Amino acid sequence: MRAHILVVEDEQHLGVGIKYNLEAEGYRVSLVEDGPSALKLIDHAPQSIDLMVLDLMLPGMSGYSVCQRVRSEGLALPILMLSARTLPEDRTRGFDVGANQYMNKPFELDELLSRVKNLLQISQQTGQHSHGGNAAAGAKTNLSSQPVDSIEFGHVSVDFQTHQVFVDGKSVRMTPKELRLLRYFVENPERVISRSELLVNVWETSGNMQTRAVDQFIARLRKTIEPSPAEPVHLLTLRDAGYRFVLNPEPN
Repeated sequence: MRAHILVVEDEQHLGVGIKYNLEAEGYRVSLVEDGPSALKLIDHAPQSIDLMVLDLMLPGMSGYSVCQRVRSEGLALPILMLSARTLPEDRTRGFDVGANQYMNKPFELDELLSRVKNLLQISQQTGQHSHGGNAAAGAKTNLSSQPVDSIEFGHVSVDFQTHQVFVDGKSVRMTPKELRLLRYFVENPERVISRSELLVNVWETSGNMQTRAVDQFIARLRKTIEPSPAEPVHLLTLRDAGYRFVLNPEPN
């Protein structure tokens, strides 16, 4: 099956040119000119898109916001960001919101095609964003001790089968990705878990991927399960090592 690439570019001549050349390489290409249109396509069928070429300066909604929204939904499709802005902080911000690669305009067509090819190859090898939604064979390192269908700790009660979460007896909504992350911690209590391990086993992506998704989801989990998110007692950060889930913390 041909790889499906979503191009998000508001400069029509450039977008059409990129689309034409990608199609000449054998890819299937969808072209949109703004962020909301891109997100609508992704929300409709996230597994059908294998890579996104994303312009930074878009009307109304910036490429930063589009990228951040995609990553906040737990999607790991490769993103190649394009920008006429050349300051180091622009590039850094692009990586911070989850871009895999960043290219300055104007760019050489051969370099763009090479980067697209490389990103797709890495994605296929790691199972980062396959149509079936599963990691490639050998990509996952499942270190979970045993499946846990439900659990109670502190003021939290979770049923992973029905997706019901209660905090202090009140129903709380959690996204499927948040539940999957919490379940991984619950199934691996007291063990130090690295960011790379979470990327492989929860996000089903490369452990070397540069993304802030893990930090963002940890922060969201703490807001839900911790009595005081700023002073967590269940979901601890170990500097330069990862995270550790404590089911029954020692009283102060």
